Amino acid sequence: MKRNILSATSALAMLVFSGAFAGTAAQEKVLQISAGGTDIATLDAHRASATTDKALVGWMYNGLVRFPPGSADPKDLESDLAERWETSADRKTWTFFLRKGVKFHDNWGELTADDVVYSLKRASDAKSSTFAANFASIDTIEKVDDYTVRIALKYPDANFLGTVSNYHGGNIVSKKAAEELGAKYASQPVGTGPFKFSEHVTQQYVKLVAHKDYFRGAPKIDTIMYRMIPSDSARELAFSSGELDVMYAKREQRWVNTARKRGNMIVDIFRPGEFRTLHLNRSIPPLDDVRVRKAIAYAVNVDDIVRYVGKDVGPRGCSVVPPGYLGEDCSAGSYEYNPEKAKALLAEAGHGNGLVIKSVVSNISAQLPIMEIVQSQLAKVGIKLDMNVVDHPTYQSQSRKDASAIVFYGAARFPIADTYLTEFYHSNSIVGKPTAVANFSHCDVADAEIDAARAESDPTKQLALWKEAQRKIHEDVCSIPLFDLQQVWARNERVDLGYELKGAMNLAPPITEATTLKSR
Repeated sequence: MKRNILSATSALAMLVFSGAFAGTAAQEKVLQISAGGTDIATLDAHRASATTDKALVGWMYNGLVRFPPGSADPKDLESDLAERWETSADRKTWTFFLRKGVKFHDNWGELTADDVVYSLKRASDAKSSTFAANFASIDTIEKVDDYTVRIALKYPDANFLGTVSNYHGGNIVSKKAAEELGAKYASQPVGTGPFKFSEHVTQQYVKLVAHKDYFRGAPKIDTIMYRMIPSDSARELAFSSGELDVMYAKREQRWVNTARKRGNMIVDIFRPGEFRTLHLNRSIPPLDDVRVRKAIAYAVNVDDIVRYVGKDVGPRGCSVVPPGYLGEDCSAGSYEYNPEKAKALLAEAGHGNGLVIKSVVSNISAQLPIMEIVQSQLAKVGIKLDMNVVDHPTYQSQSRKDASAIVFYGAARFPIADTYLTEFYHSNSIVGKPTAVANFSHCDVADAEIDAARAESDPTKQLALWKEAQRKIHEDVCSIPLFDLQQVWARNERVDLGYELKGAMNLAPPITEATTLKSR
């Protein structure tokens, strides 16, 4: 009863808050958006990895190259802060020629090669960047002149252009602002994008305003109110009442089917999906026994989970590399659903009477229902999944402290096999290490193949190495691939994004200088 009262109170407070901007919206173009989430963690482009943060970063920053608005396909990469680039014959030296006259937000000056060199070196340093591992192929970054930057690679890197794109560590920051603001930069970001930071009220909203000097032209939207409404029902209420124009929606087929019947709502389903995977922590007994890991794989009915999620919203995966990524290989096959084999393996491993496995689980709607299904499936073979349900930030923190034997995790990355294999299955990325990223399973069986593929210049040999890495990871049952949960957002018919939305690397619809909001 107490929870219901609190929910109602929160919803009322949200509506009162949103009403405060009603007068403003009549005088200027104010776009009201909610991505869910309780708050942002950081607006430092080289630290922002949380889904709630990434959308804002995407609207405030640029890279040397970019995914065009509406695309998440590496084949579409085009010029951004660099108007053109040249590559040496061996593809180890890249020279970027910068646009002239690009202005940073407010009074932080013009973009020059110094900012690019500083930004990429900063993004390459684990002390200042979450994405340092992505820059492992870079040998040197140097300024040729004020508008030219040369980057030398240690080896040809198929992922390089993605590394310097408008995504994660590729975003360019103001050297002057980052150095002068220091630790404050995370809450006072300075980029070159179409919108600039204005205000953050904890657990309420982030306000962005148009960057009138944006090099592609002044945005048609004056203000973005990015509101923290973690409750799905509260977001829907705000949308239905006209207090939200764009919202992060439920990634469930049933919700999509119902929403599409509404008269004023456009539902966008787009890539990249967040590839949902059960990571089995090999450092926690009894999951250090491959027979137990195989038993879990046999016990999980992925088809039932996909039926629940819906094939449009969550198509099934067939490898530890997400669907559609360059290098994905499904030749190892999927794990068979066979409860009897699961029971036999558990008995062989000495757990004939069953066992208990602890898992820290997020309470968000995109996770908890799936883990409840997994819990029910495991119970049928004698495995009790003891779920500690916590808020999402706690889940993220605890997962990185090895508090969970099974980590249900979803992530969208640059769509090439190397990024996913390196982040989730290379020993350098094991959580707890100084070089940690997100290897929750403590997998280390395919390091040689992952490393060799990254430096391989022959595309055929590279694909073969990625294939072998996936085979080894599959055989060792480091994880159980489930489904590729697509991005699902809803927007009012008044919102014209200005492009066709097929993909968005920052997991939210890009709001650009061309986005418009029609009058009511």
